[in-house]
Amino acid sequence: MSETSLKHIRTPLGRVRGHGAAHSGTGHFWRQRLTAVANIPLTIAVVIIMIMLLGRNQAAVAQILGSPLVAIIMLLFIASICVHMRIGMQVIIEDYVHDETAKLILIMGNTFFTIAVGLTSVYGIFKLSFGL
Repeated sequence: MSETSLKHIRTPLGRVRGHGAAHSGTGHFWRQRLTAVANIPLTIAVVIIMIMLLGRNQAAVAQILGSPLVAIIMLLFIASICVHMRIGMQVIIEDYVHDETAKLILIMGNTFFTIAVGLTSVYGIFKLSFGL
């Protein structure tokens, strides 16, 4: 095959949309990179917060974690980590699971698991912040 014929294996519509074999295009790629970059300062902030909590009693920990700035940092961290986790696992499933039914079930399970982890974490932060 010539080099020019290799460039045109995808359909014209597929080239315009930027979709690959998984039909998700570069959107997942860029969201994965965006969340990876966002996770760097957020993870550093969360580690600093956790170090601040060392040796404190339960009331002091609840007070620190309940402050608005810390709650916002934690919520951003949870959101970014959950989105990053879901996309990463979806890419692994799409690459290594070849049965379409199993792939669909696993992607749905991955999404539900991510939502459950995210909502549980957000509930914990809200409970500390607002005493819900």
